[in-house]
Amino acid sequence: MQQKRHLLKAVLATGLWVLATLAHAQQTIKIANIVELSGPGTTAGTLFKNGVELAIKEINENGGILGRKIEFTTVDTQTNPGIAKGLTQKAVDDGVFAIFGPVYSGSIMVSMAESRRGEVPNFTGGEAASITAQGNPYVFRTAFGQSISFPKLAKYIQTKSKSLAIIYVNNDFGKGGRDTLSKLLEGSGTKVVADVSTDAGQIDFSAAVLKAKQSNADAIFAYTNEEESARLLRELKKQGWNKPVIGETTLVGQKVIELAGDAANGAVAHVGLTVDAPNPEMLKFKAKYYQAYASISDHNGIKGYTGMYVLKAAIEKVGKLDRKAVAQALHGIQISAKKYPGVIMDVTFDQNGDLDRESYLVEVKNGRQVVVERSEEHTSELQSHLNLVCRLLLEKK
Repeated sequence: MQQKRHLLKAVLATGLWVLATLAHAQQTIKIANIVELSGPGTTAGTLFKNGVELAIKEINENGGILGRKIEFTTVDTQTNPGIAKGLTQKAVDDGVFAIFGPVYSGSIMVSMAESRRGEVPNFTGGEAASITAQGNPYVFRTAFGQSISFPKLAKYIQTKSKSLAIIYVNNDFGKGGRDTLSKLLEGSGTKVVADVSTDAGQIDFSAAVLKAKQSNADAIFAYTNEEESARLLRELKKQGWNKPVIGETTLVGQKVIELAGDAANGAVAHVGLTVDAPNPEMLKFKAKYYQAYASISDHNGIKGYTGMYVLKAAIEKVGKLDRKAVAQALHGIQISAKKYPGVIMDVTFDQNGDLDRESYLVEVKNGRQVVVERSEEHTSELQSHLNLVCRLLLEKK
């Protein structure tokens, strides 16, 4: 009899625990942070993760979303597309409301099929034009894709050089940028005279720089990941390169500047996000991030932080926790920084999941980014054209 009472108590306790767990799950919003915390993408993934977690902390302290707190898990893709896919599948099966990451284009290209299968909104830091060209209705960028940023960049390059050497990393990110820029420069006054491929994680850039020098190009377009960009800049200085070095956001990131030292000075890039932008909300973010992590964020931290606030705005627009409805609401959404300061700048999303907002041209001076020009130009028509080209190329494959 006593054994039956103990068994009954155990069953009741288990039942209560299950009910409590279910109640807790219903009272929270589950987010998965699937990012590169080891391997070549460590810098990008870690800062992206930090930005997401900083935003979650703030949102929870201010009452959550629709009165519910955010609960999150963070896992490491090891900068491996296959692992990223498996972790995304697990997150979908665990019933998360949204996924943040991966940051690397090659990983999100593989993993986003799983978030689509589960109808889970998936925010990525990947910039390859082909990511959103595939028509996945559940993938959204947290920064410019190449189809938005490169038209602005190409216009600047055409004012600075008649002959250009391209040094790029041979992965989805690098090849996408190289192909997009080459297409934009066709028929222009700027001719590509050297096309130099490098490897992800490459250590020695002496041969790549020598090829660029031998081409007699009057400028270099550098498009590699963060650690490689620093090594490339150091090698350029070592070989006495004294002509323009032009790039996109990764060329002048905070980690690049720290690693390259004086060699980063003079590098010019078009950036969609910089903590040195003349924007009060951006300066607030810079201070909050430094207070939380004792370091200065680069664009990756801003991507994660603003992406979380974009999700908040979309959920509140829908008014309920419905993943499919939130994904639909994100297409064509316009979010005001006045109403949602966490997005930092007014932002719009198109039907492909690409975003557009203000951007900047920066130059590294004395070890820091200095904004030299502001761009508010929107390039939706050209972006749509480039997305169509990418889609046709994918269909041919």
